[in-house]
Amino acid sequence: MEVRHATAPDQIPGATTDWLRRRFLAEQLFVPGEVRLLYSHEDRVVVGGALPGDGPLELPCPDPLRAEHFLERRELGVVNVGEAGVVTVDGTPYELAPKECLYVGRGAREVSFEGGVFYLVSTPAHTGHPTVRATLEDAEPVRLGGREGSNDRTIYKYVHAKGIQSCQLVLGVTVLEPGSMWNTMPCHTHERRTEIYLYFDLPGDQRVIHLMGRPDETRNLVVADRQAVISPPWSVHCGFGTHSYSFVWAMGGENQAFDDMEQVAIGEMR
Repeated sequence: MEVRHATAPDQIPGATTDWLRRRFLAEQLFVPGEVRLLYSHEDRVVVGGALPGDGPLELPCPDPLRAEHFLERRELGVVNVGEAGVVTVDGTPYELAPKECLYVGRGAREVSFEGGVFYLVSTPAHTGHPTVRATLEDAEPVRLGGREGSNDRTIYKYVHAKGIQSCQLVLGVTVLEPGSMWNTMPCHTHERRTEIYLYFDLPGDQRVIHLMGRPDETRNLVVADRQAVISPPWSVHCGFGTHSYSFVWAMGGENQAFDDMEQVAIGEMR
């Protein structure tokens, strides 16, 4: 499991492209036959990818967690970003179609993956909640934006205060309509939460230009399919693609209020 330390906004001026990518971009989460994990000290979020081969893959418990099993003091959100697959939790199988979600509560001991392509997001948890599977229909889709702003999109909220219950994890999937490329505009910050974007359903020869940094001093990351961006509480986050795509957004931090954000007017961005 790769470990990355927290960052501060005063580190951004003069940052090189390589420096930004090494600290904020997870480029190789999905490797055939492996579970790959990245531990970020930004709200102690763990992100990962499970890409099963011919047999099931077990969720490991790397030494940096200092735990008997991965979910001893954590909760987990799983989103299938590939074809249909199965996640088994303590002997109970859960079938996940593309873009469907499984929440796994604190205390589960054994988690395995078969088929599919599974994106993992985990946050610390102080109490347990039931393991719950959710479909796109269960998420009560919300249509936002429009064609005139190139951001006609549907937001599927899975784990949040009025949906699947968790300790601090908030998670959902946004799907852009064909011809729409902006994922969030105007952009915003979450001073009390870290947010992580995983971009997927993006053709291999296309990219998303992800904006980050302080509103008055932005930087960009060029992001490929199935790569994730760690957005610290002090950083804006929005992006524009060369093709329509989907993304998983996940947050961990002080609260679960979806609208707890500081929006930034487009004219104030630099």
